[in-house]
Amino acid sequence: MAILLDDGNEPRRPDLKQFELVRWLDLAPFEDFVGLGIESIADGEACLSVSFRLCLANGGGVMHGGALTTLADTAVAMAIKSLLPEGTIFATTELHTSFLAPVTVGTVTARAKARGPEGRTFYGEAELFAADGTLVARFRSVFRVARGQGFDDL
Repeated sequence: MAILLDDGNEPRRPDLKQFELVRWLDLAPFEDFVGLGIESIADGEACLSVSFRLCLANGGGVMHGGALTTLADTAVAMAIKSLLPEGTIFATTELHTSFLAPVTVGTVTARAKARGPEGRTFYGEAELFAADGTLVARFRSVFRVARGQGFDDL
């Protein structure tokens, strides 16, 4: 969980410490805002979930694809964090989500796996499941560790 040290609606100011994470494997402010929850994280794998609330609906009344992609992207990021030293700076550089079925109610769970590093690059994938077990999306991504942190610059 992120601890906000400033009003969450204030503009981001990189010169100020406006939030902090309680632990390395905690959710950032945006992930808390969306309502993501951590089920498990270890050894390059992570399981996260989010409950479908009205504020996550698109105009058609199903869960917004951005909410599902956020869940998947964060699950992969947490899987990667489980492989990295605390404080390592890294970011998503590519992502692809294939939506397979709509989510109309309940909790969605993302099961993610990470592999790497290959130089500064990690690869991730996640599958998202509705509460009834239906596979609703597949996700693939590429992450890069920022330069100067002990990883090869390939």
